[in-house]
Amino acid sequence: MTHLIRACWTSFSQFAATFGGFQMFSLRLLPYLPKAILRPRLITEQIYSIGALSLVLIMFGGFFVGTMLALQSYSTLVEFGQVDSLGAFATEALVRELGPVVATLLFVGRAGSAVAAEVGLMRATNQIAAMELMAVDPIQRLIVPRFIAGVISLPLLVAIFCTMGVLGAYLIGVHQLGVDPGAFWSHIQERVDLYEDVGSGLLKSLVFGISASLMCVYEGFHADPTAAGVSRAATRTVVITSVWVLLFDFILTGMMMPGG
Repeated sequence: MTHLIRACWTSFSQFAATFGGFQMFSLRLLPYLPKAILRPRLITEQIYSIGALSLVLIMFGGFFVGTMLALQSYSTLVEFGQVDSLGAFATEALVRELGPVVATLLFVGRAGSAVAAEVGLMRATNQIAAMELMAVDPIQRLIVPRFIAGVISLPLLVAIFCTMGVLGAYLIGVHQLGVDPGAFWSHIQERVDLYEDVGSGLLKSLVFGISASLMCVYEGFHADPTAAGVSRAATRTVVITSVWVLLFDFILTGMMMPGG
């Protein structure tokens, strides 16, 4: 019993220390954000590395999620005589929930872990220490451009994910399941609201982008300077960010519901 209590206390202490360190690290980034605008080349390089190189994965993921959504929802909509609403159903599910969540998970698995491993490797090979000896601030030079690039890239990737998802739902619904193409698009125009649906998805993608990008650079910057430490940093980035995304999605969905 004593061992169990000690283990629980140790886990709680580690969580509290990590959470507090993460908050302090987030505050350290704030003064550097306006200065980063003066060096856009660093940000554009990271947007290419983080966002553009994730584009193919996001497009394929969105397309197949859309096709799966159309196939799974068709049988249910047939029972209620609402087959023509397939497009609206798929689009609402994509822009409100599946698009921001699944795209963020794919983004973290591909780009987030790479950023954490890259920064962690710089820590392990003393590159960060060398920058500090040369009076180069690693936060300003390494961390802030990657953070801003992640915040910019993720909402754009979510939009592409949702677009490919709607395209996949259209191809399956119209060309395989026989849904009328005019009804498919007209129901989307009637039921998908720009503010409530698209706006909520955009807000979620922005929140996810900030939290995911912060966690990636935080874990990489504070990784243990060993091969095992870099590996743990990349793993922790994916696991913790995935849990955060699901938690934030639940909170934001509850806040955005009518009467929430």
